Amino acid sequence: MTMKVKGLRWWMIGLLTLGTITNYLARSSLSVAAPTVLHHLNISTHEYGWITAAFLVMYPLGAPLTGYLMDRAGLRLGFLLCGLGWSLICFAHGFASGWVGLLVLRALLGLVEAAFIPGGMRAAAYWFPPHERGTAAGVFNLGTSTGAILAPPLIAWSILHYSWNVAFMIVGALGLAWVVLWFAFYRNPDRHPALSTQEAAYIGVSDEHARRASPRSGPKVVDILKQRNFWGIALPRFCADPLWGTLVYWMPLYLYQARGFDLKAIALTAWLPFVAADLGCMVGGPLSAWLKRRFDVPIVDGKRIAFTLAAVLMIGMAGVGFVRSPALAVFLLCLGGFAHQALSIAVISMSADLFPRREVGTVTGLAALVAGLGNFAFTLTMGWFVSRVGYTPFFVALGFGDLLGAALLWTLVRRPAAAPMQEFAQDQDQGAAADSPREPAAREARA
Repeated sequence: MTMKVKGLRWWMIGLLTLGTITNYLARSSLSVAAPTVLHHLNISTHEYGWITAAFLVMYPLGAPLTGYLMDRAGLRLGFLLCGLGWSLICFAHGFASGWVGLLVLRALLGLVEAAFIPGGMRAAAYWFPPHERGTAAGVFNLGTSTGAILAPPLIAWSILHYSWNVAFMIVGALGLAWVVLWFAFYRNPDRHPALSTQEAAYIGVSDEHARRASPRSGPKVVDILKQRNFWGIALPRFCADPLWGTLVYWMPLYLYQARGFDLKAIALTAWLPFVAADLGCMVGGPLSAWLKRRFDVPIVDGKRIAFTLAAVLMIGMAGVGFVRSPALAVFLLCLGGFAHQALSIAVISMSADLFPRREVGTVTGLAALVAGLGNFAFTLTMGWFVSRVGYTPFFVALGFGDLLGAALLWTLVRRPAAAPMQEFAQDQDQGAAADSPREPAAREARA
C-alpha cells in the first residue's frame, strides 16, 4: 500500500517551482554573462538587442503552442519535453561563436521556455481549490525570481573560475537533473498514489472515478479569442511584461553601462530586485483570498484590486534614470520587481477563475503571446535607441504603463455568473492520461 503524503498539492507545486528555477537560470544566464560574452565574441549593443529580441519573438509564439501541448498531452509529458529542451539549448550556448549563433539559440530557448506559466497555471487549476490558486501561482512563480537571484552569483562564479562557456553548461546540467525528478515524481491528482482521500475531496477529485464525462474536443482557440474576458487579462499583461523583460535582460547591462558597475558589483546587487519580486509573488495571490475572507470581496475583484495597488507602486520605476545615487536606483528597481510580480500573479491566475480547467493552459499561453508582443516591441526599441537617448525614457514608460493595464482589467473583465466547469474527467479524455499510466483500479472504475 502506497504511503499517503499530507499536503501533497504543495509538494507538487514545489516540484514545479524547482523546474521554474532551472527555466529562469537558463533564461537569465546570458544577461549576466553579457559583458563578458559581448567582449569575447565582439558583439555590439545593437546586435545584443537582436539576440534578446529573438527570445522575445519566439517566447510569445511558444506560449500558446506549449499551453496547448499541456492541455492535450498532460503536464507530465509536456514538462518532460520542454524541460529537456531548455536544458539542452542552454548547454549549447557554451559552443556559440558569434551573435548569429546566439540569436538562433535564444530563439529556440524562448520557444520551449514559454511552457512554465501555461503549465504552472494548469497545475494550479487541477491541484488547488479556487481560493488557493492565487497563492499556488505565487509559489511556482517564486522560481522565476529565485532563478534570477541565483543566476548572477552562479554565472559570475563560473566565469571567474572557469569560463563563460562552462557557465552555460552548468546551468544546462541543472535543468537535466530537474527533468529526472519531474518524470519520477509527478502524476495528475486523480492518478497520484500518494494523494489522500481527504485532500482529494478538498481539491475536488474524490469522486472522479464515479463519474464519466463524454469525450470532448480540445480547447477552441478561436472561441477563446472572441471572449472579452480573454482580452481583459491579456492586454494588462501586454502593459506589464516589459518591466520583467527589462529586469531580466537589460538590468545587468544598465548597471554596467549607466552606473559603472563591474562584474563583481553586478553579482552583488543584480539579484536584489528579484528578492523583492519574490515578496511580490506572495502578495498578489494571497491578497485576493484575504479580501474574500475579510470583506467578502469576490476573488476576481480582489485580484483586480491587487493589480491596481501594485500598478500605483510601479510609478516609482519612473525615477530610476533620474536619481543620482546608484543605491537609490537599485532600490527603485527592487520596488518595480515587487510591484510587477504582485500584479502579474493577480492577472495570470485569473485564467483559472474565468475559464474551464481544460482550457487554462491554452488561455494562459495565448495571453502570454499578447504579453510577449509588448515585451518584444519594448526590448527591440531599447536595443535600437539606448545608445542614442539612454535608458531614462524607458524607465518612465515602465512606471506608468501598468496604470493603463489596471484600467483595462476593470473595464473588460466580467465575473462569470457561475464558476467554470471543474470536471477533471473532461481533461482526462483529452490527453491528461499521458501524465502517468492508469492504475488497474482506475481502469475498472472507468470501464
